[in-house]
Amino acid sequence: MAGPALNLVAIYPGSFDPITNGHLDLISRGSRMVERLIVAVLRNENKRPLFSVQERVEMLREATRGFSNVEVGSFDGLLVNYAAAQGANLILRGIRAISDYEHELQMALMNRRLRPEIETAFLMAGEAYSFISSHLVKQVVPLGGDVAGLVPPVVEARLKERYAVQQE
Repeated sequence: MAGPALNLVAIYPGSFDPITNGHLDLISRGSRMVERLIVAVLRNENKRPLFSVQERVEMLREATRGFSNVEVGSFDGLLVNYAAAQGANLILRGIRAISDYEHELQMALMNRRLRPEIETAFLMAGEAYSFISSHLVKQVVPLGGDVAGLVPPVVEARLKERYAVQQE
């Protein structure tokens, strides 16, 4: 397999509340395609996140420390403005199912309208991860479900700790 295209810098944005092994799969695959991959946590308090932006950044840094060309950051406002400020020329997005496609296509087309020099690439979720979502993980843990293998160990520990504190 050939190496990454020269000067290809990608942003992989998301809420990552929390990061799942599906996210890590996309990070792994995406990092092989680009020189630099910036995993960017969206600051969107309207979603009422379980973890703060700082906690999500910390978990991502822990989970991605084995990737030499992956950085972790955070942003608010327009993704394409953040991408341009970081020198990125590609937005990487994951698609789990056909239901994700319509929303992702709308966002990609708006981003292209705002910044035509920044492309969007879609990666299909790995088969083993196509059903995993952060939302689903957050529903299972407080009910006593086992999420081992669905999230990195650091995330599993934080989830158990967070829900144990909330239940007290």
